[in-house]
Amino acid sequence: IYDLLLFGIVRIPSLEALGLNIDKDGSFILNAQMIGLLIGGIVWGIFGDKKGRLSVLFGSILVYSLANIACGFLPYFPKENISETYAILRFIAGIGLAGELGAGITLVSESLPKELRALGTSIVAGFGLSGAVVAQLTVDLAGDWTIAYFVGGILGLILLFLRLGVVESGIYKDIQKSNKVKKGNILLFVTNFERFTKYIKCIAIGLPTWFCVGILA
Repeated sequence: IYDLLLFGIVRIPSLEALGLNIDKDGSFILNAQMIGLLIGGIVWGIFGDKKGRLSVLFGSILVYSLANIACGFLPYFPKENISETYAILRFIAGIGLAGELGAGITLVSESLPKELRALGTSIVAGFGLSGAVVAQLTVDLAGDWTIAYFVGGILGLILLFLRLGVVESGIYKDIQKSNKVKKGNILLFVTNFERFTKYIKCIAIGLPTWFCVGILA
């Protein structure tokens, strides 16, 4: 969540430092990140079903960590097309963030007994939200928006090494052994009305939270 909300926290100081329009360029860059999150969620989801949750977890963390570090160097980039450069980096970060969050929640859910899955994923989400507080404190204490990006990128790389000992879930291993389960087929969402309805309901449940945390914040 630190990295997910970071642009919203450093938006004004970073855009002012780069000589960009807060409203126009800010919306453009935020939309680029949102599109990255949408595309990343789909792509990483398919990849996770085919290749495993761990490959997505490691790959996505690396992607958004490097994108964040690159954002910290934006003042040294050529001033021409700096808005597009910023948007591209946030788009890449969005792709990575979508994969890490989805794979992490899935891995926790699949690794726990069914009676503990709701509690386990809630704890992950709860601790994740504390990242927003850390992001704001980092900006306030450092007094420099670039440092916040560097901290986010470095913490992501540290997190990557800490997760090297994580193993694939037993549920996924069982699915891999089965030839009856279709993996990574996005059309499965729309070919069954009941499944599609459940999927839309899940999205509807998450929309208010993301609107408040990701947009209004």
